[in-house]
Amino acid sequence: MRLLNPAIQNTPMPEQESILCGASGRLDSFVAAETELSRTQAQRMIREGDILLNGKSVKPNVTVSIGDLVDITYPDPVETDVLPENIPLDILYEDEDLLVVNKPQGMVVHPAPGHASGTLVNALLYHIRDLSGIGGELRPGIVHRIDRMTSGLLVVAKNDTVHRALSEQFCDHSAHRSYVALVDGNIREESGTVDAPLARHPVDRKKMAIVPGGRDAVTHWQIAARYGQYTLLQIELETGRTHQIRVHLYSIQHPVTGDDVYGREKRPFGLIGQALHGYRLTFRHPRSGEPLVFYAPLPDYFSQALAKAGEKADAAEILSRLQSLEKNSKQGE
Repeated sequence: MRLLNPAIQNTPMPEQESILCGASGRLDSFVAAETELSRTQAQRMIREGDILLNGKSVKPNVTVSIGDLVDITYPDPVETDVLPENIPLDILYEDEDLLVVNKPQGMVVHPAPGHASGTLVNALLYHIRDLSGIGGELRPGIVHRIDRMTSGLLVVAKNDTVHRALSEQFCDHSAHRSYVALVDGNIREESGTVDAPLARHPVDRKKMAIVPGGRDAVTHWQIAARYGQYTLLQIELETGRTHQIRVHLYSIQHPVTGDDVYGREKRPFGLIGQALHGYRLTFRHPRSGEPLVFYAPLPDYFSQALAKAGEKADAAEILSRLQSLEKNSKQGE
């Protein structure tokens, strides 16, 4: 893991980066997997000559091989046109380099078609003076994302050096995210793992699906409680792909309760979206190397759904139960 030199304050993102290929595949896909660039951004930069393969300009769909060298020249950060909005934020931690936010269900992380305002980025731009520019004009400071109707913890970078250091932790899996999910059906096993590659659905491009040759995706789960026709799961992510938890649980016939895309029953217990919450986030501070652990208690929508399912414990007791499962998981490693 890369640690920052304490003497360096808000160092701009390196203008260039070289990556040695450890696998074969399309160049644009490789760059998107190894950096914070989207595949679309990678394709544009390849066409503009900002990304070179073995020192030469190539097309985005060219195949890279093990041992190839990819050189990336990053463009200067673009001034954002996204407007700051005075939207309340639940900030659990903040210092000169980063902050940890508990995102509510229903909030989009960054502007996108149909969601030009009311996003986490709009709120961040109002409350925070400086954010990293790596995410571009629409995603300043955003190191990782969670779905709109999923609640939970996110870390946000205030400068480019911290952004890259945090991204590296998510890439090498030294940063960890834990979730809690209410799912349909009564799962018989006490724990399990879904190891299945994910990619865009071949027909419905708004969905993800298990596709041979897709990106590796691994989800570990343990039983936290059973409620007859529903089960509460504690979940650990080994990877962090789009819709990973939702697709993996759907694949084992236990979709997340309330999931309008992959679920069965529409809006049980008054839910307006999936009962999925990122309750735990751990990483090392890029500047000090100190391990940081954050917890976000169950939000009201989740606690209310559990009560209707038959849960008697309050949110604090459920969190304690989840923490006990974390210890069991570590002991079994």
